Amino acid sequence: MSTLVEVQNLKQYFPIKAGFFKTVPLKAVDDVSFTVEAGETLGLVGESGCGKTTVGRSILRLYEPTAGKVIFDGEEVTDKNINKMRRRMQMVFQDPYSSLDPRMTVEDIIGEPLDVHHLCSNRKERREKILELMSLVGLNAEHARRYAHEFSGGQRQRIGIARALAAEPRFIVCDEPVSALDVSIQAQVINMFEELQEKLGVAYLFIAHDLLVVHHISKRIAVMYLGKIVEIADADELNDHPEHPYTQSLLSAVPIPDPNITRARQRIILEGDVPSPLNMPSGCAFRTRCKYATDKCAEECPALTDRGGGHFVACWNK
Repeated sequence: MSTLVEVQNLKQYFPIKAGFFKTVPLKAVDDVSFTVEAGETLGLVGESGCGKTTVGRSILRLYEPTAGKVIFDGEEVTDKNINKMRRRMQMVFQDPYSSLDPRMTVEDIIGEPLDVHHLCSNRKERREKILELMSLVGLNAEHARRYAHEFSGGQRQRIGIARALAAEPRFIVCDEPVSALDVSIQAQVINMFEELQEKLGVAYLFIAHDLLVVHHISKRIAVMYLGKIVEIADADELNDHPEHPYTQSLLSAVPIPDPNITRARQRIILEGDVPSPLNMPSGCAFRTRCKYATDKCAEECPALTDRGGGHFVACWNK
């Protein structure tokens, strides 16, 4: 498979006021690099506030990156070509309630990308395309004239997905697309994502904090902690042989529907609180909560290195 999206040393710092005429940088994303192959799903996991959503938004230039490059299909994404690129890179937002305009009908919401990118030559073609997209995501044609508030959360998310698909993208950032939905609806939406990938060959960056969901849908998984990626590996490899202490802790907290296995396994409970991104510890950001931390961890931040078979880990002791 060919590389579709390449993120190189991406940084996203936000200036925060710290008194009169003084600002300090909040390092939401700090030197993140990864690739997404054409037609694959890369899962991005980590606890709330680690910078997952900021990575997705910075790739699509919804936030102007502080530093780093994003290369899409061999071409660097810049301010000059982002409007052309946006047709091929889309986003499904986390909250289906706030990401849809309440004053627009479903037909207008889904049709907006068609209008912006001039993809239809007349109203008849536009209407047919919208109904085709609605059918693709499991919505009925009679829903077209309704407003977003008339739908359930799962249906609204389907509307958001149809809108993202309207411009025929090759890459979609899925920002926790099922976290606001009931568990039974989550399964339906995830299955729909997989079916759409098979039909259309679209690649996903699937952002979530539920490791079971990410493992189910992803080919590879990247684990993020305080703005940095600490481990990347094939989904099964990461699940079976996690190497970074943070990844091991996350996986030990995943519920398993078997009481015998649950009783037998050892839960890894992290001590201390997550450091503030405004006042990061020196060296490895995870060292303040890591039982393996040494003096070297405090002196220098470990680089993400290949441990074989495409399994990358950023840790001095693993």
